[in-house]
Amino acid sequence: MRASTAGWIFAGPALIVLGIFFGIPVASALLLSLTDFDLYALSDMSNLRFVALGNYFDLLQTPLFWKSLGNTAYFVVIGVPLSIGVSLGAALLLNAKAARFKGLFRTALFAPVVTTLVAVAVIWRYLFHTSYGLVNWALSHIGIAPVDWLGDPAWAMPTIILFAVWKNFGYNMVIFIAGLAAIPEDLYEAARIDGASRWKQFVHVTLPMLGPVLLVVAVITVSGYFQLFAEPYVMTRGDPLQSTVSVLYFMYEEGFMWWNLGRASAVAFMLFLIILGVTTLLLRFGRKRELV
Repeated sequence: MRASTAGWIFAGPALIVLGIFFGIPVASALLLSLTDFDLYALSDMSNLRFVALGNYFDLLQTPLFWKSLGNTAYFVVIGVPLSIGVSLGAALLLNAKAARFKGLFRTALFAPVVTTLVAVAVIWRYLFHTSYGLVNWALSHIGIAPVDWLGDPAWAMPTIILFAVWKNFGYNMVIFIAGLAAIPEDLYEAARIDGASRWKQFVHVTLPMLGPVLLVVAVITVSGYFQLFAEPYVMTRGDPLQSTVSVLYFMYEEGFMWWNLGRASAVAFMLFLIILGVTTLLLRFGRKRELV
């Protein structure tokens, strides 16, 4: 038996599963985005019409779509660097030789990743409650007036960003710890012999050696943060003044509140194209820096 034939035989079951549960739904959603499939078509398929790219052009003329895209971009631009920075800082602390109880701290910092998002989002909503939240209670003891964290458009998205960073940084932290463990100790020893300070060791040894890991973490985090949904859904319902409506939340409202399933499918593919474009730019940057 040829090696290629054997490979297809072994990969066949997985490819069939992917085709049934991923390929067919994606193709169906793409076809759906080219129609005006809504509640009326759901009850009678004779009401279904083919509109080609009409849904996509309508989205480009919908102010709420652009607002949701701006909110999502704000979340990504602020949240991704903050998440990567916190993850890398935690990894450096846990990888230090002087650190004790590393296993305990790694488990504790990774715990938010595996906790149920909806449950912890509800807890955070009460922590940041204007009247009886613990955050405002603590701020009152140092003379700061209560802040309407989730009811003020200026504070709602930063609060969600803070929650998302706390919830997800442990995943990237584990990846960074693995990357730091792979850096040869000889490089640090040579840098110390040359008189390099800890900061210079970090800039000239740690960061360059972590380049490929940083690229992977950046791509994973960017693609994940663009898919913001559960946090605003549980904590703010897109309010106040639609300041926390994300692209996925807008898609949810179009599809499952207004039953415009054709437009909702178009939103999904628009978001896919945006994520594809951003990750492609990151990968091209990585190739120029010879990280890939």
